[in-house]
Amino acid sequence: MALNKNHSEGGGVIVNNSENVLMTYDHVEITFSDIEPMPEAFKGTKKGSVFLTPYRVIFVSKGKDAMQSFMMPFYLLKDCEIKQPVFGANYIKGTVKAEAGGGWEGSTTFKMTFSAGGAIEFGQRMLQVASQVSRGEIPSGAYGYSYMPNGSYAFAPPAANGGYPYPPPPPDFYPGPPVADGDRGYMQLPPPPYPGPMEPPVSGPDLPSTPAAEAKAAEAAASAYYSPGNPHNVYMPTDQPPPPPYFPPEDKKNQ
Repeated sequence: MALNKNHSEGGGVIVNNSENVLMTYDHVEITFSDIEPMPEAFKGTKKGSVFLTPYRVIFVSKGKDAMQSFMMPFYLLKDCEIKQPVFGANYIKGTVKAEAGGGWEGSTTFKMTFSAGGAIEFGQRMLQVASQVSRGEIPSGAYGYSYMPNGSYAFAPPAANGGYPYPPPPPDFYPGPPVADGDRGYMQLPPPPYPGPMEPPVSGPDLPSTPAAEAKAAEAAASAYYSPGNPHNVYMPTDQPPPPPYFPPEDKKNQ
């Protein structure tokens, strides 16, 4: 998490040109607790706007507050929850750690209240994007960037490696849906292809099917042996007697 590194002089948000703003809400208040000693910039309630990018959450305050901007990358966030109290506006609560050179040290608990609504929509989208990034996926809508005519988005120079200058979040932050123990860590491969049933032989056009021919075929099938491993040969018994001689029927006219 970095302090006062993501705002422009005109009160806009600064993001890298390799990322874009996925969602933004105004009328957001943020407070901090569980940090000792409490830095001056963290005291009191901050009012401003919150921005969601594919890699982090950025809060930009309005006015001349000591905290002009507050950036929270996903890999430093922990225990984020969406709260819906009976009285008061919905809010997002979580813990964030400081990063090296971020302008402060330690960790703190933040409470981000959406006075005009949007906590559920923003929180669900934030958790979804963080989960996708933790699995190495590209969040939907992460290409290109949105442009606003009032110039509220300023784009910082790209990082030295051309990508986001922060390491990806570890897999224990915002994991994906649980899987069964037997499948954990293993990708189930599809079964190997199996040959389908053998197609019946196609009779030639010059061999009409008759009851006598079918009877002969059944007799041959009963006495022959077919090997699937050698489909081009049919083995016939050697001790089968020759067929009886054929005598054509006598013509009654000649009698």
